[in-house]
Amino acid sequence: MERRSLVVVTAGLGQPSSTRLLADRLAAATERHLRGAGDDVEVEVIEQEARPLAAEGLVVSVPPFMTEIVAEVSQLARRSPHINQRSGVSARLSISNYETLVANATRRALLHGEREVVPRVSDLDALAASTGGKVEIETLDDGRDNQVLERVVKAAVLEVFRARVRPEKLGPIVASFEEGFVVHAGEDVSSADYRDLMAKLEGVGPVLADLAVGESPAGIASGIEFVLEGLHLTKRLNKDAVGSRATYRARG
Repeated sequence: MERRSLVVVTAGLGQPSSTRLLADRLAAATERHLRGAGDDVEVEVIEQEARPLAAEGLVVSVPPFMTEIVAEVSQLARRSPHINQRSGVSARLSISNYETLVANATRRALLHGEREVVPRVSDLDALAASTGGKVEIETLDDGRDNQVLERVVKAAVLEVFRARVRPEKLGPIVASFEEGFVVHAGEDVSSADYRDLMAKLEGVGPVLADLAVGESPAGIASGIEFVLEGLHLTKRLNKDAVGSRATYRARG
């Protein structure tokens, strides 16, 4: 699969801008053509069109695997039998979800008094609502819309985890849990707590190095949540979730 970069430059100043509307249509047509040829274009569109969050004193960094999850949500939505494909799933869905992800991560960071903003898996809960506002769910049961969207988000995490993490490196982490290790995760856990956890959880360091999350507490927190959720989705860890808080432990 060849990776393509799609750049759209507009000079429209109106609200709405007819130039921008035309550019969006051209971009969507080009994206369909490239995807039909098997090329990857989604992530480049997100990074070049999403509005950067500007807040004094904050440093925002989005790990590549989190950006890929956002893109994969759109991909899976386009293939889901529970989402009306006649209405379409626009590239704007990825842009909206990317901005929602960063906004949610910013809110969480500010609650902890942190100045570095790095989205985590626990921030993905906000994507169900932002996705639901831009697609039409087709289900026979009322009230199942959120369940459909939550499954799409989880499937996206699983796909990216399988592509990003080498399974042969996960053995020591799973072994630590089998020896009784338990991890509490979620938006109420600070980045510093995850940094301290890294020193206690055997085997996680090399996996985080492969993910290139860096050495900052916020980057480490993002990487650890991604690894833990991936282990749960691949049925190597159990997860108990209540609200925005989750507990990971050994299976059995």
